[in-house]
Amino acid sequence: MSQSTATRQRPLSPHLTAYRWPITMTMSILHRITGGALYFGTLLVAWWLIAAATSEEYFNFVSWLYGSWFGRLVLFGYTWALMHHMLGGVRHLVWDTGVGLEKHTASKIAWATLAGSVTLTILIWIAGYAARGGF
Repeated sequence: MSQSTATRQRPLSPHLTAYRWPITMTMSILHRITGGALYFGTLLVAWWLIAAATSEEYFNFVSWLYGSWFGRLVLFGYTWALMHHMLGGVRHLVWDTGVGLEKHTASKIAWATLAGSVTLTILIWIAGYAARGGF
């Protein structure tokens, strides 16, 4: 068998679309993405504080913008990113102790991180609307 024939008969590596991502890998990627998103969200918080320190008119504009449907959507996403990144950090802290590193347990913790971040985000927004007196 020649070298060129052996090379042509080798199987190709699976493409990303054919590969099923494990939940732990997905949560690791999301942890990095939410970390980056928190930089942007922190700029929004700083903008709001600067507006509060500048003038009432400017503060009202920023509050109006954040109160629009798009602003609320962005703030909802920021809240989720904050909760997801926090729980991901707790997950890594637990792993640093050597607990939960088994494949099955790590997958359960990853799913719990996702479910917990969604649940906490919804609870925070419900509590915020309840404190304001409704939707």
